[in-house]
Amino acid sequence: MKPTPSGWPRISSALYYDDPRAAIDWLCKALGFEVRLLVEGEGGAVEHSELVFGEGLIMVSGAKPSKVPQTRTPPQAGGNTQNLMIYVDDAVAHCERARAAGAAILHEPELHDYGPEYWSDRGYECRDPGGHHWWIFQRVTTGGKPV
Repeated sequence: MKPTPSGWPRISSALYYDDPRAAIDWLCKALGFEVRLLVEGEGGAVEHSELVFGEGLIMVSGAKPSKVPQTRTPPQAGGNTQNLMIYVDDAVAHCERARAAGAAILHEPELHDYGPEYWSDRGYECRDPGGHHWWIFQRVTTGGKPV
């Protein structure tokens, strides 16, 4: 497999929001993303954006179902459209940060142990104001040994 273009991840995801500018602000404040690129259109509308979390990248914009039918927000689609997972250094502290920013905490931080030959993670699930679900995890052990 050839390397990706410089500065680009192997995979990324696009998320659509009714108010993409507010979503971008919230994702940065609550989950720790950073804006890498913001493309504004007519009237300051968010046409495209790229937010990074470590080496991961998501694109955020408003839905345009009349132009591109598959671009729908969770409310337009009748519910959650995808689950996203990020790894952090401290899932409990991250959960408190997200809660303080208004995230709906769907599952409190808990340990998920897959046995000594695999790994264990501590994580939680939240829903952002746009209706997207996020799983936030911290690796605790690998092969039965602390990380």
